[in-house]
Amino acid sequence: MRTPVRLAAFGLGLVAVFGAAAGAGRLIGPDVEPAPAHGEAHTSGAPRIPGGLQIAQGGYRLSPATTRLTVGEPQPFAFQVLGPDGKPVTSYTRNHDKDLHLIVVRRDLSGYQHLHPVLGADGTWSVPIGVDTPGQYRVLADFQPAAEPEALTLGVDVPAPGDYQPVPLPPAARTAEVDGYTVTLAGDLAAGASSELDFTVSRDGKPVTDLEPYLGALGHLVALRDGDLAYLHVHPASETALSFEAEVPSPGVYRLYLDFQHAGKVRTAEFTATTTGVTQPPAPTGTADPGPSADGHGADGHTHD
Repeated sequence: MRTPVRLAAFGLGLVAVFGAAAGAGRLIGPDVEPAPAHGEAHTSGAPRIPGGLQIAQGGYRLSPATTRLTVGEPQPFAFQVLGPDGKPVTSYTRNHDKDLHLIVVRRDLSGYQHLHPVLGADGTWSVPIGVDTPGQYRVLADFQPAAEPEALTLGVDVPAPGDYQPVPLPPAARTAEVDGYTVTLAGDLAAGASSELDFTVSRDGKPVTDLEPYLGALGHLVALRDGDLAYLHVHPASETALSFEAEVPSPGVYRLYLDFQHAGKVRTAEFTATTTGVTQPPAPTGTADPGPSADGHGADGHTHD
């Protein structure tokens, strides 16, 4: 074959190769979908990322000024929420009676705290935090900037220095005991769907019928996914009962934290729950469970502020 003919054939081969690659690209799509512009809704068919897994989202960033937690006596913890312009956000839309909810929990889902920091004029949030045991903690800020139509949940890991001894997650159960109260759960989580969860509270074998409003409802429920601590959307379903709608994005094991108020005090009942068809895996071998008073699971040592 003469040289001009060979070059022409080679060129046609390259066109065919790159044409096939382009066609495959159109079928498969880009490796990373471009992020929507600030204030623009995410309209693709891709699943929405659960809250709390990112330190930044939609142009907003959680910026902690305090880099570690203290075991024992509470110490000031400060942070800012930076907006798309890089400046601290100072105006918020109130949800559940507060401008911002701060959740602190150890990576093994023990040591749960639900706090409400104070906002300074410069956009710095502050609240005293003390934890019972060393370890890596997830700090989750749930808030809605006044400029946005929906709330965001951003998260960051903050260590509490010391000898970290992880504890296994308690097994799934329908009842939880806290401070002399028995809380019973009815309803099941279903992956990819909204599930109704109903709770009843009793004491000394008798139903508690005079629960007091807390955060604009009869109670407040937080759900975290075991493994990555994704913060799930939970909404009150009734003004007169402890009933909630929970949106669970995937099969797995979840930890539920129900805050309720009675006789002027807020208490937290904790549950381990699995989605329909999922069995909770056994605790890792060789892991000792020091008990509720030491690990914080099911203990009456939660902080509400």
